[in-house]
Amino acid sequence: MSSTTLAPSKYFLKKSIQKAENTIIRKGGIVTSGKVIAEQSFGFWTNFFDSHHYRLIGGSPIHSFPNKPPHANRSLINQKLNRIRAFRNRIYHNEPICFNSRNIDFTEAKDIKTEIYELLEWVDTDLTEYVEYFNGIQAKIDTAINI
Repeated sequence: MSSTTLAPSKYFLKKSIQKAENTIIRKGGIVTSGKVIAEQSFGFWTNFFDSHHYRLIGGSPIHSFPNKPPHANRSLINQKLNRIRAFRNRIYHNEPICFNSRNIDFTEAKDIKTEIYELLEWVDTDLTEYVEYFNGIQAKIDTAINI
């Protein structure tokens, strides 16, 4: 975590872990690996697919996607994760996600959903069916379109 190759990221992963540990201690808890993992942001996890982090840990993160097609490499997964993260951040910051000028347009939301499902499928083929059971996104899109 202190490798000079991580300087371009300003040691983001190391700082994220230190921040998690400080948060746990401030809340009066005992630092455990499970608690540190639970404190991490989506950005922490997606950063494992940035080239400098990925190389440093020997490409291990790619093994999180055992069902990926042969053409899916670190770069493609990184792009997908960053698009998903950017869209998630727009939602989190209450930015509009369904407009194209003055028109209601859910194209990007549908594309992001497709990418999420694709990555889930690459992790475990049963995940998409499980998530779909709880997912209400399409019904909300259909309702909004018919307003």
